[in-house]
Amino acid sequence: MDFSLLNDEPVADAEADLLGAGRAARELARLLHDSRTATPFTLAVDAGWGMGKSTLMRLVEAELRKRQDVETVWYNAWTSTGADALEGLIKSVLMRFDRRFLRRALHRVSEHGTLIRAVGATLTVIGAPFGAAGLVDRLWSALSVDASSRNAMRDALRDLATEWAESAEYEPRRLLVVFLDDLDRCSEETVLAVCEAVKVYLDVPGLAFVIGCDRSALGPSGLLRDLGPAGSAFMEKVFQTSYRLPVAADGDIEAYVRHCAERSGLRELLDDDLVRLIADRSSRNPRRIKRLINGFGLESALNPVWAGFTPEAVLRTLLLQHLYADFYRVLVARDGLHAHAAREFLDYRVARRVLGLGVRADPEEWRIATASVTAHGLAAPDPDDPEGGAAVLARLEEELPTVYPALARDQGFVHLVEEWMRLDQVDELVTRLQRGAARPVALRGAPDPDPAADGAPPSPRGDYAGVRILWVDDHPGNNTEYVRRLELRGADVVQAEDGRTAEQVLGTLPIDLLLSDVARGTHRDVGFADLARWRERGTFDGPAVFFSGRITPARERRCRELGARIADGGPDFLRYVDTAVADIRRRRG
Repeated sequence: MDFSLLNDEPVADAEADLLGAGRAARELARLLHDSRTATPFTLAVDAGWGMGKSTLMRLVEAELRKRQDVETVWYNAWTSTGADALEGLIKSVLMRFDRRFLRRALHRVSEHGTLIRAVGATLTVIGAPFGAAGLVDRLWSALSVDASSRNAMRDALRDLATEWAESAEYEPRRLLVVFLDDLDRCSEETVLAVCEAVKVYLDVPGLAFVIGCDRSALGPSGLLRDLGPAGSAFMEKVFQTSYRLPVAADGDIEAYVRHCAERSGLRELLDDDLVRLIADRSSRNPRRIKRLINGFGLESALNPVWAGFTPEAVLRTLLLQHLYADFYRVLVARDGLHAHAAREFLDYRVARRVLGLGVRADPEEWRIATASVTAHGLAAPDPDDPEGGAAVLARLEEELPTVYPALARDQGFVHLVEEWMRLDQVDELVTRLQRGAARPVALRGAPDPDPAADGAPPSPRGDYAGVRILWVDDHPGNNTEYVRRLELRGADVVQAEDGRTAEQVLGTLPIDLLLSDVARGTHRDVGFADLARWRERGTFDGPAVFFSGRITPARERRCRELGARIADGGPDFLRYVDTAVADIRRRRG
């Protein structure tokens, strides 16, 4: 398989537009042009991360460039910081004005008494052979010399923009459209500086602004949550009107998936069902789709765990990992009692149909349903009591991972697992994944790149200082990354591979927090049994967090009885540890 990476650049050519943005771009360009006598105004292109704001804006820009009476400026706010954004944006706008207008503006500014010392004599300024960049730098220096000069900046810019827009050769008015992208990715200081430039200094005739951002990220509950009423009112004035980018239609987004797969070399591996699954589970987000497909190629090319397996096996396995992360964690968990989660799930689905719906089962289906029940230590269902099947199923679901019932209703997932189970060497693949899963998926990086996906930002080093943690697990290598993270934050982590060793540690060292697995070897709930015994004897009465790739309703209930928490890794696990450490510190006073 020859694979190539997809770039993340926005589409700038209408012929390359696969998601229907071209029609909207043409209409928005026409609207902007027809409204040029109503300038100044601001239009927000509103959409979430990766949904195509930049592509739409680039297409609008391309349409506008076809018109002789329109100039455009593209300014990426993300490249500036704080006060630099104010200067950068104003200079970018000034650079679009003809040099003769810049010279006249500089002449007028130079004649202003308070500015003569800043810019030198008028004849020197006007006579110097400056290009546009030199003129802009001189004009900015003149206008930003002190507070009094800054107050005069808006009038100077208004005169310059009006003279430029109403040039005699353009009727009724020339238009300068300023595209501001990635505003919602900036710091609060940068956002406010850009908005100040737009509303205070550049709110002048001839100028229109198209701002790409996620309005919700800039709202009271987002990036600008600390703004007071006056600041919020100011932001409302900046965004006069919005165009909410619609989610692409099913047919368009599926065509986009096929296009990305074709360009990357994966097209022959995606049947129609997989195309629909990727489109749906990626929330029809173009950027997520490209990152997902790039992930497939990089994993198959660079990760030794896939050596010896076909590209189809890699693709379908990675679809499980990226699109159904909760199930994937169950699949790769080392659990000698439930070695193959995919087979367990499909057996459960048969049991759900036979027992829950009271469907007449053939002998093979009944055998599978019975085996699914008894494998979890439950009494076999009575074939002569079909009405009792629902109660048996309820008891079975108490012992199964909490994600199974919802997944059983997800036809895309069911199809993916069924096709995955038909792969050659599937059992060897599961074994390889479990052996190669020592570094938790959540710490390698989740497929959704949203920086807020893991909740609050990590705490600084040293905030666990003085906290001693006992971690009990018969496979300590699985926890290496987590242990390193806890120790970097100042915790003292002691590890034990069984309950007997852990009890010796508890008898010799003061332990603040217990972390533990649940099953070890053939012992289904030994972690719970250990904690219950230590609680009863008074050996350990502190907070406890269980770390298991397999979370079931029965295990959650048992944790509540023991005053503990349970997580399958990632953000929940670290959040529970954080909460426990905070409680420990409060108790210490």
